Formats: sequence, C-alpha cells, structure tokens
Amino acid sequence: MPHPQPSGFLALPNTASRGSVLVLHPWWGLNDTIKAFCTRLAGEGFTVFAPDLYHGKLATIIEQAEALSSALDGERAKAEVAEAAAFLRERAIEDDRGLAVVGFSLGAFFALDLSTTDPENIRAVVLFYGTGPGDCAQSKAAYLGHFAGNDPYEPDENVHGLENELRQAGRPVTFHRYPDTGHWFFEPDRTDAYNPEAAALAWERTLEFLNENSPKKQASAA
Repeated sequence: MPHPQPSGFLALPNTASRGSVLVLHPWWGLNDTIKAFCTRLAGEGFTVFAPDLYHGKLATIIEQAEALSSALDGERAKAEVAEAAAFLRERAIEDDRGLAVVGFSLGAFFALDLSTTDPENIRAVVLFYGTGPGDCAQSKAAYLGHFAGNDPYEPDENVHGLENELRQAGRPVTFHRYPDTGHWFFEPDRTDAYNPEAAALAWERTLEFLNENSPKKQASAA
C-alpha cells in the first residue's frame, strides 16, 4: 500500500526526473528558504520532498529555534525522516538506485543518521554546516559537505572528525570550507550570516554532486 504524503513540501520537476532528493530542514523549521531550495532543485530536474519535523511551527530567532529543537523527540524525528524517505522512494524513477539527502544544520544530523540506518537506499548525502555522531561503516553513500570558516556551532574538530570517519569507512567524501563565513551562510533570510558568493559556489558544487550521483549518471556509467 502506498505511503500517504507526510507533512512537508513536495516539489516536482517539469521534465523527466533526474532522481529523488530528500531535504531536511535546519532548526528554524520548514520555512520559505528551504521550500525555495526544494523548488530550485526541482527546476534542475529533481523530485524533491522536505518533511516538516516541526509540524507547522517555525522559528525566526535563535531562542525560538533552540526551544523547538530541544523539544524535538529525536527517535520520532528519525522515524518521520524514514517515512519521508519511503514516500519519496515510491515516486522515484524506475532506474533510481537510491535517494540523495540534503541536510541543513539540524537536518544534517538526521541525514547522516539515515545514510547509516538505511544504507541500501541512500546513495548521496550533502551536509550544510552540520555533523553528527554515528558509525559510518555501514554507509554506501558518497558525501559532500559545506562548512563555514568561522562556526562556533560546528567547531573544526567535529568537521575533521566526521571527515576522517567517513574516509576510514571507505566512503567518497569531499568537504569544502568557506573562509570568512559563519553558520547559515547559505540561507538568504539569515541576513546576519548570508554570504552570496559562498552560497553561489555551494549551490554549484551541490548541483554538480547531485548530477554526478544521479541514477541516470550511475546507470550510464554501469
């Protein structure tokens, strides 16, 4: 029986899909910035779904975001991410060899978790200024990371630790550092942190990575 659409935002391409991308929002919630990112990916030919882990609640200031993220039930959120992935897989093109997952900050933690708990179905992971614990030995994904040059929320030791762990697990991994940027540099609504040049470069790298790891690209290389 097909999975009903979970709470979230679905963006569909106007042409044949290049593949499916699950987008996991930051601690602000599923706001217009994340929806615009999903729509932008759909414009590049991807089928995109972003689950709403806060179920309609949004934060605009750090204190609100801290309260929402602290109140989040981690196990329930992981289950909802898995449900969203199952929903998206049912919409996947016939030769899709798994989903790509993009996680922003808080969402990066859940993206990493999904790649290790559902390794058969996750082919690519993009992290925006977020890491997380976990054993990556079971993962079968390729990883791309975008990290700020000055980020108290994700210190260098966390980033280096994750990068080394992924390499030791034998996973393809490319982590980029963006000098003179801080956390949320990709998000235009965070006017105190947004860096247009770094954001444009991160977008180009993300799109290239998703295209390189798309099912159509993988099928042609097989």
